[in-house]
Amino acid sequence: MSARQTPVKALFFDVFGTLVDWRSSVAREAEKIFGALGHKVDWTAFADAWRGEYQPGMEEVRSGRQPFAKLDVLHRRNLERILPQFHLQGLSDETLRDLNLAWHRLNAWPDVPAGLSRLSQKFWLAPVSNGNISLMVDLARRNNFPWDAILGAEVARDFKPKPGVYLAACAAFDCKPEQCMMVAAHSNDLAAAAKLGLRTGHTARPDEYGPGTGEGAPTVPVDFAAKDLSDLADKLGA
Repeated sequence: MSARQTPVKALFFDVFGTLVDWRSSVAREAEKIFGALGHKVDWTAFADAWRGEYQPGMEEVRSGRQPFAKLDVLHRRNLERILPQFHLQGLSDETLRDLNLAWHRLNAWPDVPAGLSRLSQKFWLAPVSNGNISLMVDLARRNNFPWDAILGAEVARDFKPKPGVYLAACAAFDCKPEQCMMVAAHSNDLAAAAKLGLRTGHTARPDEYGPGTGEGAPTVPVDFAAKDLSDLADKLGA
């Protein structure tokens, strides 16, 4: 049996952007917390600026320049880095801690809970995210994500797209890479997984960074391309 004929047993999911709408959720939380203190800024721009520090912060770890740290720690560092851009200084540690936990309070895209529920009837499901375990637990409880395990960066002690993150997830489920499928709205994530032998499923999130700014279709070859998780469930026979 070839690798492409091997039945898929486990689905691994990217989370930020793929399953949850981080942009509007972080903007909402920032407006709620800072607005109560009398601050007024462009909250969507604030969310974009904070997210803009995401990859540079992780690259410090991926490159070996800094030791591994949970994403919550990196998010706090990144938050403090952008505050001066928005003239948000002199804030209490309690306020900053509450805002940093905004990433634990993100809302799922509308199709996700039902789509994951369908997929869970046929496959093992786990996030393979750069988010830490407590963050993934909070998002799962908030949005009814039916995980069988929580895998990803904290388990592998590194960040995607480093190969060890994907391979540690396969090993945790005692699966060969070809028995696993990475599902994401980001072609670079899927390309990295495919190089290791994982199957790939792309779900469109054309509005991730605002209207028409995300990936409406993959830019690399994938095994399945879907318009949302319901469509992916259809294509996978779930």
